[in-house]
Amino acid sequence: MYASGKYSSRGPALIPRMKTKHRIYYITLFSVVLLGLIATGMFQFWPHSIESAADWTLDKRSVHDAPLVRLSVSSLIPERGDLSCRMHTCFDVYRCGYNPKNRIKVYIYPLQKFVDELGVPISSTGLSREYNDLLSAISDSDFYTDDVTRACLFIPSIDVLNQNSLRIRETAQALAMLPRWDKGMNHLLFNMLPGGPPDYNTALDVPRDRVLLAGGGFSTWTYRQGYDVSIPVYSPLSADVELPERQPGPRRYFILSSQTAIHREYRAELERLKEENGEALLLLDKCSNLSQGAASARKRCFKGQIYDYPQILQESSFCVVLRGARLGQAALSDVLQAGCVPVILADSYILPFSEVLDWKRASVVIPEEKLSEMYTILKSIPHRQVEEMQRQAHWFWEAYFSSMKAIGLTTLQIINDRIYPYAARTYEQWNNPPVVVCSGP
Repeated sequence: MYASGKYSSRGPALIPRMKTKHRIYYITLFSVVLLGLIATGMFQFWPHSIESAADWTLDKRSVHDAPLVRLSVSSLIPERGDLSCRMHTCFDVYRCGYNPKNRIKVYIYPLQKFVDELGVPISSTGLSREYNDLLSAISDSDFYTDDVTRACLFIPSIDVLNQNSLRIRETAQALAMLPRWDKGMNHLLFNMLPGGPPDYNTALDVPRDRVLLAGGGFSTWTYRQGYDVSIPVYSPLSADVELPERQPGPRRYFILSSQTAIHREYRAELERLKEENGEALLLLDKCSNLSQGAASARKRCFKGQIYDYPQILQESSFCVVLRGARLGQAALSDVLQAGCVPVILADSYILPFSEVLDWKRASVVIPEEKLSEMYTILKSIPHRQVEEMQRQAHWFWEAYFSSMKAIGLTTLQIINDRIYPYAARTYEQWNNPPVVVCSGP
């Protein structure tokens, strides 16, 4: 009894002390774990959200604040470009791997300002508004990842949209300095204005190794089918001019030509067609009585009469799109926006997104040598078919041409469909406008 009494008298005194020790231990352990989780979350998520939100918008981060990278004269220059490249030879599809969403992951390199040894930039324009819009759209899409180890495709923040603004050699050296370059494997460049005088090559002249090129002026000689992506030449008027909705149907003019600086032989042939067919054909040119500038770019003239451009395009059933110094022309985008059926005369030109778009439904392609027969060819097309083509032309613009975002994401979707063919979009998904269901009253 005594022993048990002694135990019982100490028991109540020991038990509270043991509870206090355990409470302190568990509180300390919980605090350490909680702090660890908070720290892990900060390191894992904070930098990513900052990078993805700020890297690609000029409003948030100025190009002038980008790190300066100085190129050496002896810096490595990539090879000219491998014309034999195909997805199975110059693209590592295994890097993309399997994922439940069947979606490639795209990494955009951080902004850097590349200069030569004298401090002269590799580009006269830096980062253009158009390229910034494209990168911003990609970074906001489901394709984007800020984790370079998860990326399947890499996009440089070096703007090569317009070759005219580039120093060719130095731009190539800058590309070769990218940390994941690996001879351009799994890298994508966007270029809309390739070549330069006097030759105006139909693909970017910058040496680029095995890079996959999204180009706006490919010919059958430079386009690597199933590897490159033919893209439109973006028209700045798409963002600046909003055209009123126009239903398909007969228009004031049958054929309209609005391009300036057309080769004199084509101009002469168009003038002959105009003489033969009178008011059915409107042949416009630049306005010589207006001062040069942004305002004159939106005007066209015929015998002293001034027309608003691109608004006048809505007044014609067919609109001529002739090759210029470059095969790809921004006029194609303007014509589609107006719901005017493009009549394309540019031999060997690879039409934008022709890998997936059925251009027979939205355009008429005529060999350049048959320009003289254009009126007869177009007159043979039934009215109902012309209306369907007008509708399809405008939808092509709306879905795939209307913005840098549309152009960029369409390009990535085409590449995505190659890598995950079992989950690729169908012909109907690419080419059939969505059906609008009207609800009853």
